[in-house]
Amino acid sequence: MFPHKSVSSLSSVRESKWRELARRVANLPEDHPDSLAFSLMMIRQCSCLDCNPDRYKALMGCAACAKRTVAGFKGQDEVLLRAFQKARSEVDVYLEERSLERAA
Repeated sequence: MFPHKSVSSLSSVRESKWRELARRVANLPEDHPDSLAFSLMMIRQCSCLDCNPDRYKALMGCAACAKRTVAGFKGQDEVLLRAFQKARSEVDVYLEERSLERAA
């Protein structure tokens, strides 16, 4: 999983819109929906689910891996921001479904 404490390391890469998002999310609690969405997006970008202790990426640490991944991303910042919005929509759906399950 992508740790919330690593988000702040991403506020110095890319352009202003990305930096603003990273700063805002870094200042939120880790259980805030935007924090959850940001982590989900980074898990996908960095392939965190395929990471294991023997891989070079794991030896670098999550913050360094994420910074390298985001800095090396070939698309525009808008593509990353759309990925965040998509993840946020998925988090919203999940939280709504969980809320309905608990009410039932």
